Amino acid sequence: MKIIVPMAGRGSRLRPHSLTVPKPLIPVAGMPIVHRLVRDIAALMDEPITEIAFVLGDPAFFGQDVVAALESLAKDLGAKPSIYRQLNPQGTGHAIMCAEPSLEGPAVVAYADTLIRADFDLDKSADSVIWTKKVKDPQAYGVVALNDQGHITNLVEKPQEFVSDQAVIGIYYFKDIGVLKTELQQVIDQGLTHGGEYQINDGIKAMIAQGKVFKTSTVDHWMDCGNKEVTVETNTKMLGFMHEDGLPMRGQNVVLDQTEVIEPCFIADGVVLRGSKVGPHVSIGPNTVIENSTLARSIIQGESKITNATLNEAMIGNHVIFDGKFTKVSLGDYTKME
Repeated sequence: MKIIVPMAGRGSRLRPHSLTVPKPLIPVAGMPIVHRLVRDIAALMDEPITEIAFVLGDPAFFGQDVVAALESLAKDLGAKPSIYRQLNPQGTGHAIMCAEPSLEGPAVVAYADTLIRADFDLDKSADSVIWTKKVKDPQAYGVVALNDQGHITNLVEKPQEFVSDQAVIGIYYFKDIGVLKTELQQVIDQGLTHGGEYQINDGIKAMIAQGKVFKTSTVDHWMDCGNKEVTVETNTKMLGFMHEDGLPMRGQNVVLDQTEVIEPCFIADGVVLRGSKVGPHVSIGPNTVIENSTLARSIIQGESKITNATLNEAMIGNHVIFDGKFTKVSLGDYTKME
């Protein structure tokens, strides 16, 4: 089994946090988004992951440090790492085709801007499985149309009339991804674009028209990391799940000096907390110092110093110096507010 991860986007909706760190590598609940996504998908599969192919953007932004981190992630899972580049943003279908040498055999395609929580047996008798989540407002999403057998017959973007309440979350299984590759190549050869972009949906629709069997697998939780507000909400949910599962949430060499920690919280290695109240639902990156502060429902990255602050639903980057009474802040890396 392979995992194909298109992640070439710059994550503009998550700025300023994605100005210096690619969005998929921003930690949520103590782990970069793409690391958690890939590990969760691997855990759902009942066979070894042989290769993980990452489709990155411009090397000037997705540099060698990013490549090294992703290669290490793949190797930790016993898989071969493959790195590809999408230098021009030409859509989801084009991003997949940038990994053309890896597009053969069984594979999962997962876009690296979402996290999931699921527990199901993947139906590998189908030609493809599209992972979905039941939603209250189908008009706001791309949804699947289903026949009486529960097979997918169409993909519909933001339907004005009810089609189904099963939204496509951006994770797909293909028994042979080479079939999708063939169809996407025809889409590109024919210049079939939407707003100037080649979309995975056109390849999927061509497969459905050929009679390929597409089914759904429904996830229990679908968590977005598109902007600051939803990323903080996802952090809150993930910390709750980690606490329920009894996963480690406290690093080494943590200093707690006259500080109350209200769980669940993730506190990384080398964090110093003095005279503060932290939690619930706070993630703190390595070697950060927090003094005389009250924090709740927030993400604080590494190597930062927070003093005299009352923060709620805040997101603060790396190497930040913050001394103040603001609350719902969103500060990127190397910011100083004194």
